[in-house]
Order: sequence, then structure tokens, then C-alpha cells
Amino acid sequence: MTDWRGKRYWLVGASEGLGAALAHKLSSAGVEVILSARSEERLLALAEHLPGKAQVLPMDVADTASVRAAAQEAGEIDGMVFLAGVYWPMPATSWQADEAVSMGDVNFTGLVRVLGQVVPQMTERDNGHIVITGSLAGFRGLRNSIGYGASKAGTIVMAESLYADLWRTGVRVQLANPGFIRTRLTNKNDFKMPALMEPDAAAQKMFEHMNSTRFRMSFPSPFAWVFRIAQLLPDAIYYRLFA
Repeated sequence: MTDWRGKRYWLVGASEGLGAALAHKLSSAGVEVILSARSEERLLALAEHLPGKAQVLPMDVADTASVRAAAQEAGEIDGMVFLAGVYWPMPATSWQADEAVSMGDVNFTGLVRVLGQVVPQMTERDNGHIVITGSLAGFRGLRNSIGYGASKAGTIVMAESLYADLWRTGVRVQLANPGFIRTRLTNKNDFKMPALMEPDAAAQKMFEHMNSTRFRMSFPSPFAWVFRIAQLLPDAIYYRLFA
């Protein structure tokens, strides 16, 4: 079990849903949380209800200058959890260019922008903790997932590459791949979502993972096993089942 007391963690995408629920978990464990998202109003409301010390840093991960300014104000941190994301269900037959670009720019390139500020300071002092939120949707191409699935696949590979470079250093890298979580984003779906989790339950799984020494966790089980097995299927079988 990690001793969280006195640690400073930057939560990027903390204004609602999984990010807000994880902020409560970390704050209750004694962590000073730095809360970032675009909505200052939501962040302030969250900070008021946390049991521990919290700093509010509004930031847009799609804006490089905004990310740089927030990182400078945050200063030296012990850990960063990337939870920011946008989502619109989208098939290739109904392509929405602006929304597709936004999903790539926030979900993947936004992560790259934040890592560009966090990784150098952690590697320089050979100490730190980076937690990246991927998705089961990034395991393999799915229908109606233009933009989102690809951005999460890039996020997963980024985490894997970081881990490959840093696993023998003092910088710890972890990846969490959740399934469906009840949020404002998943409320856009018009289909039944198997194994739908509440944000608090998903945050508990994330917190348990952060207390472990494992690199990767995909949840909830056994729903996540379906996606792991699907990665092994030949194309002819996979697309007949999932397309």
C-alpha cells in the first residue's frame, strides 16, 4: 500500500465523472490534489467538497500555452493522472470532421502536451508517478467509434512506450483501461452498455491499481476479457462478430 500522505498529484480532467470521483479517493488518502479541466466553476465546486488540500488550475489540454502555464503554476508534483477526454459516437458513414478532430486533439494530443511538461521534470529527478487512462475501446477497431477508438489506441501505445523507456527508472508508469462508466459522455450512447460502472466504483478500481505495482489494468472483469480475446481473433472472425 502506498503512503499517500503529503503527496501532490495533478489530476487532468477532474471536473466531473471518474476524475472527480478519483479526486475524492486521493484527497481522503491525504493527497494534495491539483485539479485541472476547462470549467473553473466545476473545479471550484469540487474543491469545496474535498476533505483535504486542493488547488484549482483551469486548463485546456487542446491549448499548448494553457498547458504550459498550468504546469508552471502547479510546480513540482509527485504524480499526474490523465483523465481528460471528449467523446461523440460516430460511424464513418456520418463523419463529423470537427468532432473527430476534437477527439484526437483532446484524448491523445492533449495527453502528449501534458506529458511534455511532466515527464522531463520527473526523469530529471528520477522520481514520479504517471497514470494514464485509456479505454477498452482502444484495443481494436469498433463500429461507430471513429475518432474515439483511434485516440484511445494512441493513448494506450503512448503509455506502453513510456513504460518501456522508464520501467527501470524511478518514474512509475501505469495504464488503466476502463469500460463503460456512467458519465455525461456515455449518456450520448443510444445502446445498452454492458457492465456499466458508476464513477465511484470505477475510481475505486483506479485507486487500487495506483496502489499496486502492476503496469496495466483493464476493467471491469469479465467484460474486459472479451476485448482481450478479441485482439487475438483473425480479421475474418473479428469483423464478422464486431462489425
